[in-house]
Amino acid sequence: MDFAFPWPASQGEWLAWSSAVVTLALGLFLFLAPGLAFRVLRLQPRPEKAAAIAEGRGRMSGFYLGVSLCCILLAQPLLYMALGFSWLFTAFGRLLSMMSDGANTPFNWVSIVVELALAALPLAFAFGFLP
Repeated sequence: MDFAFPWPASQGEWLAWSSAVVTLALGLFLFLAPGLAFRVLRLQPRPEKAAAIAEGRGRMSGFYLGVSLCCILLAQPLLYMALGFSWLFTAFGRLLSMMSDGANTPFNWVSIVVELALAALPLAFAFGFLP
């Protein structure tokens, strides 16, 4: 069985693929430089809790890398749907935090717009709104 890299063929697939590439880049950033990524995300682990860095490198980056690589390497609509819903629930969680935890900051507003865009691109392709 031959494996061929599935290059995007339509505009909708290119947009969904772009969302997966951005997710991959975020995953690599968290995997390779979790301390710097935490500063960019405005998170600060306690010095006595080194396991917090492991959470960023393992759990956060692992999810981003796993889902995005599956989307890029397999290019299946259901995988793009999983990527889109993951970003959608990320945005929903941020919205809940903004409403109930007092996290209504400009950084969170920018983040929620980015997350909604990263959710919309693969979902629009997976549901057939973009050819």
